[in-house]
Amino acid sequence: MCELGAVGPDHPRARRFGAFGAGSLLAFPPGAMFNEQFIRIGSRTMIGPYTSLSAGMAPGQAMVSDPVVSIGDRTLIGRGSHIVGHFCIEIGDDIQTGPYVYITDQNHVYDDPDTPIGSQWPVESSVHIGSGSWLGTGVVVLPGARIGRNVVVGAGSVVTGELPDCCVAVGSPAQVVKRYVPGDGWRAVDDRNAADQKLAGSSGLTAPKKKNIAKRASTVPAP
Repeated sequence: MCELGAVGPDHPRARRFGAFGAGSLLAFPPGAMFNEQFIRIGSRTMIGPYTSLSAGMAPGQAMVSDPVVSIGDRTLIGRGSHIVGHFCIEIGDDIQTGPYVYITDQNHVYDDPDTPIGSQWPVESSVHIGSGSWLGTGVVVLPGARIGRNVVVGAGSVVTGELPDCCVAVGSPAQVVKRYVPGDGWRAVDDRNAADQKLAGSSGLTAPKKKNIAKRASTVPAP
């Protein structure tokens, strides 16, 4: 039943998309999908079951950009995920996501405290997810997020800003906890501070922060 219900490049439904690459697949059953002409899918990419792909708020809506959503080659989107584009969502090559990931480039505003938030005009900001990255289960990617290349985003994290290449980020909002240092491998971002604290602790002292040292040095009068 799953094989018969899946959508491949030669399926009539695939022709609704702006692009649908060779060897790609929409697993069965699909989630909500509309305005597919503004969505482009690369080659050998798999969209998991119950995944929603949409451009705009309603079928037939005119869009200001094309494509609105682009997904690269050899990418896997986990089951039950939602990719909801209104302006520009770029998902690179060789990306994998866990299930129930939510990616959008539009959010509500709350500028007017006297107007219901749902009645205020939303804002858009483009989203970019770099090639080779992994998004864990339940990750939320919000407008304006820019995720670099080969980035790991831990399960349940919320990405609101920029994450550099080759890092591990967790939390809400997502914060970098590890980075890859050429010639040194993967290092915790606070490795140096932790080493300073351990060294000072061996003599019963508290390691001073380097910023404070620099500040004190700048205020000492010259002899």
